[in-house]
This record gives sequence, structure tokens and C-alpha cells, in this order.
Amino acid sequence: MTSIDAIVGASSTTPPVTGSTTTNGTQKLDGEMFLQLLVAQLRAQDPSSPMSTNDMMAQTTQLASMEQLTSLTSVNQENFSLQMRMAASGLIGKQVSYTGADGVAHTGAATSVSFADSIPMVTVGDQSIRLDAISGVASVSPVS
Repeated sequence: MTSIDAIVGASSTTPPVTGSTTTNGTQKLDGEMFLQLLVAQLRAQDPSSPMSTNDMMAQTTQLASMEQLTSLTSVNQENFSLQMRMAASGLIGKQVSYTGADGVAHTGAATSVSFADSIPMVTVGDQSIRLDAISGVASVSPVS
């Protein structure tokens, strides 16, 4: 099997394949990019020595695997988000501890939760605290 770099440079009529999808300055491979590379490879191959069926099947299998991994990643992110929401909801009525912006430890009862941001915000007194900033949880003692 010929490497993609050799194939892209093999034909002067085939423009190099560049990715338009970027994440924080790094190139992200997705299904569209994979298909672009495959098409470039097919265009530049030697007609007297075409790609073998096994190579084509291997690349197709790689594409299917990549799409499944992308889907699995998305599902895992959704599950994590749901778990954070459930954990935050379970704090209502509990005594929570957190370190404030001033660096001082605070304690108070969690009275409500907001899901407006990607990380739930727990209301303690008049403060909105990120769920990941809460360092301790205790049951509130009943008043007799």
C-alpha cells in the first residue's frame, strides 16, 4: 500500500488534500476528511496497478470504526453531562463545603441548581457555586 503523502504528491493534476475542520489549531480527522483522502488516493493510483480489494475493504472498515468511535465519544459526553446534573440535583437540601474566590472555605445549604451552563451551578446562600468547586457534602441535621 502506498502512503498518502506519496499519492498526494504523485499527480500534478490532483491538488493536495487539506482539512478545513480545525479544533484549537490542530487538524481534526473526520469522515469527510477520510473520504477526501480516499478519493485523492484513487485518482492518483496507477491504472496498471490498482488498489487491491483488501486495501479498499481495510480503509472502508477504518472509516466505519472511526465513525463508531466518534458516536461513542458523543454518547459518553452526554452520559457525563447527565451524571453531573443528577449529582448536582442530589445536593439540594444538603450542607456543602467549597472554597470561595477569596480562598476561604465556606459551608452552607444547597438550595437550588441551575443547568444553564455546561457545568451545573449550585446555589448556596446568595452564591452560585460550580459543581466541580464543591469539596464536601453532609446531611443537614434536623432541628428539634
